[in-house]
Amino acid sequence: MNNLKSIADLQVLLHKALQKTSFVAKPAELYEPISYILSLGGKRLRPVLVLMATDMYGADVNAAIPQAIGIELFHNFTLMHDDIMDAAPLRRGKTTVHEKWNTNIGILSGDALFVKAYQSIVKTEPKYLVALMDLFNQTALEVCEGQQYDMNFEKQERVSMSEYLQMIKFKTAVLLACALKSGALVAEASAKDQQHLYDFGIHIGLAFQLMDDILDVYGSQKDFGKQIAGDILCNKKTCLYIKAYETASVAQLQVLDYYFDSVDFPAQEKIEKVMEVYEQLNVQSLCKDMMDEHFAIAQTHLQDIEVSEERKATLQEFAQLLMVRVN
Repeated sequence: MNNLKSIADLQVLLHKALQKTSFVAKPAELYEPISYILSLGGKRLRPVLVLMATDMYGADVNAAIPQAIGIELFHNFTLMHDDIMDAAPLRRGKTTVHEKWNTNIGILSGDALFVKAYQSIVKTEPKYLVALMDLFNQTALEVCEGQQYDMNFEKQERVSMSEYLQMIKFKTAVLLACALKSGALVAEASAKDQQHLYDFGIHIGLAFQLMDDILDVYGSQKDFGKQIAGDILCNKKTCLYIKAYETASVAQLQVLDYYFDSVDFPAQEKIEKVMEVYEQLNVQSLCKDMMDEHFAIAQTHLQDIEVSEERKATLQEFAQLLMVRVN
């Protein structure tokens, strides 16, 4: 069985593979934005998870490179379109595609990126193709459903925590789960282990998004790479908002309603007033408790995977790093 590769090893493999994936073509306006968003970097968490799962079983990670690239291309497609829908000015600390070019180019380049993701996913042995495509298609639809729920919540008067968790499961967690299961599938892991890895991905993904909610308000723009408190400015009903609404007094509810009923306030005023309520209700700590709960569930699924603890080490390291991130 091959020696287990480190996260850094897998990132290097992925980086080299992405460098070989050329998007130099005409018309330039269609392809240059794809090269641009991929050049913004990031930790490449999702594609590395594909390789990590394959490597866990001692299989050749090169066999899963196309699926890893496909997952990364799909993820960047969602970012390109999400930024348009959120009117986001920054992505990973740089100008978003629709701001650098225009909205129409952002939409069309995103569509092309989605097609490129499919072209990469299908580069596999025929025996894996149907299962991989079923998994990817299910995931892609759920990501779209999650984005629609997210947009619905901006206008929905009340959002329950269960509704919110379902939304972030679809919008964020299922892609992590898909990445892990794809890698395990190519490695010919048992159906039971594939499911445990999928469930690990779901709960680590929920924890990841809850941390993202916290960082949006309590991180720094330098470290986080996005506009701080953008969720507040866009009236997004995140974990912080929902927890606040569940425990707020009448006076505190009035403040939340006042500032979330409109975007027509000076940005700094809105951020400060909403954060005052969040601080009073200690919602940062309450959301961190939820994050820790999902992290613990993820750990139980990792423990149940039928490989040695040594073979789980890289994935365990990844999970730990995820929970101490600042961006």
